[in-house]
Amino acid sequence: MSLRAAVLGHPISHSKSPALHSAAYAKLGIEIDYTAVDLTERTLPGFMLELSRQQGWRGLSVTMPLKTAMLKEVDEVRGVAKVLGVVNTVAFEDAGDTVRRVAYNTDVAGIVNAVRNAGVVPAPTAVILGGGGTAASAVAALELLGTGSVQLFVRDTSRVQEARAAAAGVGVDLAVRHLSEAAEPTAAADVVISTLPPRAADGIAGELAASGARTAGVLLDVAYDPWPSMLASAWQSGGGAVVPGLEMLLYQAVEQVRLFSRLGEEVNAAVIDVMCDAVGLPRRAY
Repeated sequence: MSLRAAVLGHPISHSKSPALHSAAYAKLGIEIDYTAVDLTERTLPGFMLELSRQQGWRGLSVTMPLKTAMLKEVDEVRGVAKVLGVVNTVAFEDAGDTVRRVAYNTDVAGIVNAVRNAGVVPAPTAVILGGGGTAASAVAALELLGTGSVQLFVRDTSRVQEARAAAAGVGVDLAVRHLSEAAEPTAAADVVISTLPPRAADGIAGELAASGARTAGVLLDVAYDPWPSMLASAWQSGGGAVVPGLEMLLYQAVEQVRLFSRLGEEVNAAVIDVMCDAVGLPRRAY
């Protein structure tokens, strides 16, 4: 029986997940066919119903706009995903004669490891740009990085339920402000996590560049296509350190590979190295 896994979302053609996962499974010597499937919230239930009639599924990577919609399609939610109500991973686990769909959130680990790799120590000031599921994960990640309060900047301040729930769940003070007010607090922050889609932060980048603002902190820009983003370029020009979104994608994918392969910590540094090679990231010191 052939084994299968996929990344789900819309749009999805730009995803680097197939390259990361395929490289890992080849290195591990496991034949898991990993593909990209374009799905919206409307088409997700039908896909999951059809999938239940098929054998050999090991896992699903879940991206926007499906990170909360997937909650209705699983049998169990584990770990920080239960606190956040946001998932990016579904692992298929054998349970006797049945298969259980178990949801996780590996985005939090992806953010934590990507930021720590930049040498960040607990930071008193943190900013998140953008709302939604990834912003909720960023709130939880910042709490693990030692941050007690976060400023969140969004286009619509009435649509931040996921981030507010995450902050309440992990005990972080969250101040919500309009995106038009973001430039100055962003420049002054120790850690900035942009969860905005590609080009959505161009206005903030323009303000930073025009003002000549100094940026002494670390920016993680989750958007990785095109790269470098205008925000990343402006941040680096101001003197700050930039962590590319591919770093987060790599580290969250490592946790997914451990679940989908069912090999846990056997997914080691050698496997991570070939995953880095697959998307053009420098190999890491472990």
